[in-house]
Amino acid sequence: MLADEPTHKVKRIVVYPGKRLSLQKHQRREEHWFFLSGRALVTRDSEQVALKKGDSLNIPRGALHRIENGGEENVILIEIQTGDYFGEDDIERFEDDFGRV
Repeated sequence: MLADEPTHKVKRIVVYPGKRLSLQKHQRREEHWFFLSGRALVTRDSEQVALKKGDSLNIPRGALHRIENGGEENVILIEIQTGDYFGEDDIERFEDDFGRV
């Protein structure tokens, strides 16, 4: 965690090669992702977006989203959350490779 303030939260996230984060959405926050390394395939609602180092993407409140790393290098990104609540109970998971659904 890089920052945890009442108005925003900032995280550094690593997605290892061959892994993906849960397919999820949030009702009370939006996210902005800035990619520092690797190549990712991002699902945002019905859209598939290929991203690499230097790219960024907005995830609107309520959008279904996921990051996948199909490459051989770690995907590292900075996630900036804004909204009125940042608790883990605002994560609605639909699919999860780590059994958290």
